[in-house]
Amino acid sequence: MKKLLFTISILFSSLIASATPPDTVRAGAYIISIHDINFHDKEYTIRFWLWFQYSNPNFDFSKQLDIPNAKSIDPPEIIVDSIDGKAWVMMKMKCTMKESWEVGDFPFDSQHLNVQIENTLFDKNTLVFDPDLEGSRFGKKIAIDGWTISNFSVNSQISEYETGFGDYRLPSQHTEFATFNIDMNIEREAWGLFMKIFIGMYIAFLISMISFTPHPWELEPRFGLPVGGLFAAVGNKYIIDSLLPESSQFSLVDTLHTITFLAIFATLLVSAISLRLYDRGRKEDCLKVNKYGSRIVVGVYALLNIFFIWLAII
Repeated sequence: MKKLLFTISILFSSLIASATPPDTVRAGAYIISIHDINFHDKEYTIRFWLWFQYSNPNFDFSKQLDIPNAKSIDPPEIIVDSIDGKAWVMMKMKCTMKESWEVGDFPFDSQHLNVQIENTLFDKNTLVFDPDLEGSRFGKKIAIDGWTISNFSVNSQISEYETGFGDYRLPSQHTEFATFNIDMNIEREAWGLFMKIFIGMYIAFLISMISFTPHPWELEPRFGLPVGGLFAAVGNKYIIDSLLPESSQFSLVDTLHTITFLAIFATLLVSAISLRLYDRGRKEDCLKVNKYGSRIVVGVYALLNIFFIWLAII
């Protein structure tokens, strides 16, 4: 839409003297709800009231509104009125927003949400936004399951586009539009979710640790239990990965599962060394390796988990 309408804006702006300052549009927002947060599909849904006050009769936000970082915008409910001789437009919006989630510390993550609002027809030479700082806020009754909202703000900026949208008359392929931003942070209430998604991994580790209780020469439990625990840990990893977007970043989820895989391998290694010593008739050494090896595996595993979880929290 913006590409199509930009040529029209050039024709219209040619009627206005170049020295004329841009018209100011007072803009504000009130957040009604945020829901359907979907990490795998990189999206969320937001409902909010949006309002504009302006004097220029050529502005029509019911037809000229654009949200560049939205996946889809439902047809808004529009109320048109006037106040102090200025046009007053209120719009009830529902948008599905695209978002590049930061999942490195998942589930101890916090996310920054940003909604960008522009006029599709008029660039910064004709229109600038004046944020309604006092009236803009989010509803106190908003309940995002598992999240809290913080650092809500509205502001304006200039967005640059390295194109003339097909207008060859421009001296350079560069245009700028005023943008009204709605910003906020959401922080996860993480511990409940942490236990839900990692309980399978820790149970898998404990199953492998049970293999230290039989004698080192009892082959079936010593090797069968860790292998069973390994399959359980791998399955848990696949389940969590299905909730998250694809990423080349090594996340907390990857780190904790890698530590678990290595710990289970260490369990098998201790059992193999102990069995080797037993087969050579060194029963006392076999029992020592089993005793101290099991303690080292459990201790190192616990310390590494605590360390990396602490790094994610701070």
